[in-house]
Amino acid sequence: MASWLVWAGALAATLVLAAWCTPRAWWRRPNLRALAVVAGGTLGIGLLFSTLLPAAPEPVAVAVAAGPAAGARYLVVDDLNLREDRGVGAARMRVLRAGTVVSATGATDGDWWRVRVEGGGVEGWASSLWLRRTDERH
Repeated sequence: MASWLVWAGALAATLVLAAWCTPRAWWRRPNLRALAVVAGGTLGIGLLFSTLLPAAPEPVAVAVAAGPAAGARYLVVDDLNLREDRGVGAARMRVLRAGTVVSATGATDGDWWRVRVEGGGVEGWASSLWLRRTDERH
């Protein structure tokens, strides 16, 4: 968008300068001289304007979390259903009470993580929205 504005401004500046700085006889009939003045002026002023504009910022890379690392430990922050499969329609195996520590197996499907209950050995799917890292303050 900015480049179109630069070249439109350059054309407008060229036309104004050409009207003020060249004889009127040059503009009565279209000819090669008039075309050269407009094209050359637009190119020159456009390049000048382009160098005066600040450079476009570099795109910023955004890191996307890929999910939990296998073996990472998490704390259940509120009572949480441990399910046989992903989704709220899957059968509930048990309810994990707030404060239960689980470890991630590394398998994920969106917000659903496969976890293993520490000390109980039970493994199932849980919503990651109710899990916090054990080193995280809430």
